[in-house]
Amino acid sequence: MCVAVPSKVIEIDGDTATIEVGGQRAQARVDLLKGIKVGDYVLVHAGFAITVMDDEQAHKTLEVMRDIGML
Repeated sequence: MCVAVPSKVIEIDGDTATIEVGGQRAQARVDLLKGIKVGDYVLVHAGFAITVMDDEQAHKTLEVMRDIGML
């Protein structure tokens, strides 16, 4: 099973963004999305940001993931 994880965009450099989730930072490709900006929450799957999420939904999803031990 694959799970896409809501991640906060910290920095953008061309087609790559530094994202953060659970205090950990990683790189994700953002060239599939238009208009992405620092501070947005994106759903990341297999190293690619696949959609922008609203903040409230991202926080709810991350809370559930923490509650069930995924983060």
